[in-house]
Amino acid sequence: MIPRLPPLNALRAFDAAARRLNFARAAADLAVTPGAVSRQIQALEASLGVRLFTRGNRAVELTARGQVYARQVQEAFDRLGLATEQLRGRDPQGPLAICAYPTFAMRWLMPRWRRFHDMHPAIDLQLTTSLAPVDVARDGFDAAVRIGDGNWPGHGAVWLAAVEVFPVCSPALAARLRDATDLRHHVLIHSDPRPDDWPRWLQAAGATGVNGARGPRFETMSLAFQAAIEGVGVAMGVGCLVAEDLALGRLVRPLAFTHRSKREFHLVYPLARANDPRLAAFRGFLAAEAEATT
Repeated sequence: MIPRLPPLNALRAFDAAARRLNFARAAADLAVTPGAVSRQIQALEASLGVRLFTRGNRAVELTARGQVYARQVQEAFDRLGLATEQLRGRDPQGPLAICAYPTFAMRWLMPRWRRFHDMHPAIDLQLTTSLAPVDVARDGFDAAVRIGDGNWPGHGAVWLAAVEVFPVCSPALAARLRDATDLRHHVLIHSDPRPDDWPRWLQAAGATGVNGARGPRFETMSLAFQAAIEGVGVAMGVGCLVAEDLALGRLVRPLAFTHRSKREFHLVYPLARANDPRLAAFRGFLAAEAEATT
């Protein structure tokens, strides 16, 4: 006997809302109104006899049972999407579609690109960069580089690198920086993807009298690092992304204190794609590279 399932539209609304934890954003993803999403969720909860969300004034959160159901629904949709792609004739030998943050792609992935190609010449990689978080399967990717704690429901994750932040500057500026309080006499360089790095580092370092919000701001971390190389001021470096600049002397660490984030770089992929041999080769390669550089 075929089990009675909830309406597909209600499941789609629940899936989008569970991913976004925001009915308005879920509605935008589905091209419907927030009210329509809310009604679908209410109907689904009534049909199941289970409360899936707790609702606050400005946000919604999944209940414990809602979290379990969300993982299962997401995996089901991902598997359905993969099956549909295979039915439509997606080439299993085609390019492996990867999305990554621009600076991570440039400074961590690209130096390793040739080695992967030499080891797996039959696998082509298709790299897209984005500052915004992506929904890996829904946005058409096989895997994506994300920052987080390693837990993405319905996805596997391979640890790539820690997020260790510390000030970096040109060698010429370093001599004028003896301790963190000296930063108040220098330009602090910011990047849009990591706007909180300076305030967090200053607080953790116990630096007083330094305005962590002032200074020029750049769209990418690469631009911020280049500004520091050119002597514009002091940037907040991320260890795995400035390693080559430090090794070559283009940048130096004027202050020793390092703040390590609990959110780190991972390669994230849908569990529905876990057995794809191209993806298995790529994540195995990156795992080995990550281990070799720790």
